[in-house]
Amino acid sequence: MRTYDLAPLYRSTIGFDRLFNMFDQVAGHDGAPGYPPYNIERTGENAYRISVAVAGFSEADLSIEAKENTLTIRGEKQASTDERQGETLYQGIAARAFERAFQLADYVQVQGASLENGLLHVDLVREIPEAKKPRQIAINGQSKPQVVEAKAAA
Repeated sequence: MRTYDLAPLYRSTIGFDRLFNMFDQVAGHDGAPGYPPYNIERTGENAYRISVAVAGFSEADLSIEAKENTLTIRGEKQASTDERQGETLYQGIAARAFERAFQLADYVQVQGASLENGLLHVDLVREIPEAKKPRQIAINGQSKPQVVEAKAAA
């Protein structure tokens, strides 16, 4: 029997959480994050937050792009013109370029982004149009169905 690893799909989609939670329960998989590490949180009924660990990056080094149903976060260190005194003996803080893409569900929009304490927070909200929301239909037991006559083509 084959097993399918759904962890990459679960880690890179927003708004499909119920569907992927069901798949995870059936498959029993846990995913290992890559670089940079990130969290996806539900902050409300229709609100989400992606937090990406971007220690060492400034706002100028980061870019966020939302196109169709894809959110792309890129980081690239700008070349520093400052000459430092001394040399680096050990570099444990990764400052390599990265690109992280997330697939967004329909009607999920980026609300804003902030950089604080080495974490990039991207806030998302799902805004379902009124036409797509469920509505109640009244049942009128006393009325008769209306018959619409079709006109014959001339």
